[in-house]
Amino acid sequence: MNVLVLGANGQLGWELQRTSPGSIGLTAIDYPEVDLLDYDSIHKCINSAQPDILINAAAYTAVDKAEQDEGTADRLNHGAVRQISEICSSKGIHLVHISTDFIFNGMNHKPYQPQDTPDPISVYGATKLKGEQAVRKVLGPNATIIRTAWLYSAHGINFVKSMLTLMDTKPELNIIDEQVGTPTWANGLAHAIWGTIEKKVTGTHHFTDAGAASWYDFAIAIQEEALGLNLIQNEIPINPIPASQYPTPARRPFYSILDKTSLWNALDIKPIHWRKQLRSMLRELT
Repeated sequence: MNVLVLGANGQLGWELQRTSPGSIGLTAIDYPEVDLLDYDSIHKCINSAQPDILINAAAYTAVDKAEQDEGTADRLNHGAVRQISEICSSKGIHLVHISTDFIFNGMNHKPYQPQDTPDPISVYGATKLKGEQAVRKVLGPNATIIRTAWLYSAHGINFVKSMLTLMDTKPELNIIDEQVGTPTWANGLAHAIWGTIEKKVTGTHHFTDAGAASWYDFAIAIQEEALGLNLIQNEIPINPIPASQYPTPARRPFYSILDKTSLWNALDIKPIHWRKQLRSMLRELT
């Protein structure tokens, strides 16, 4: 079985390469080897790789920048996804597409089910939703769409690594405590994706680690775990603040917990709490 991963240089792409089963032939590609703004480049990439399965882990993820760059965000998160879906359809390639909690408005008071009605409140969320819709329109129920949230890893730029730097350089931090989600180690998501391929799981599902946290809770946990592993030397004050004190160009969901039950059941996964996963990732930095 040959698998093509688009978005090889991202956090998830990196973890997919680290966790790939030895029984598959893996091709992992990113820009400039493939330009997702160029249909011919996409077509040539897929033709060359000849995959049985394509994992699309590529996306325009600069949430705030997307508010001023809607055209590029739409071309990457929607237009390119539609083109990938069409090529997969014509060649009989199974598509695994990664989406986001940002397709929801964050006004729920219980975890979002995969079938809940989307209502994005940012350009990023809207373009990712359009990408999902393109996958379903072209490939129907045979594709696999996995929504996730709050990804981090030992690779690349993310909230965890940014916090570690700030905790070593700032006297104190102010972190929003009103937005609640689930931190997710990209390594765990990668394992889940390989599981969906092994078990031929299709349809729309959610995957994050277990539990819930505000960004403030997440920052507190990062500091506590990092101190225990000697990744930082001193404890600094971390202050909870409302979102109004840290305005951003893009609106964020205030509550974006995703219900993972369907995928946990399909893969027979025992949920792992986000804090345990955070500890595992931080150990990789020691």
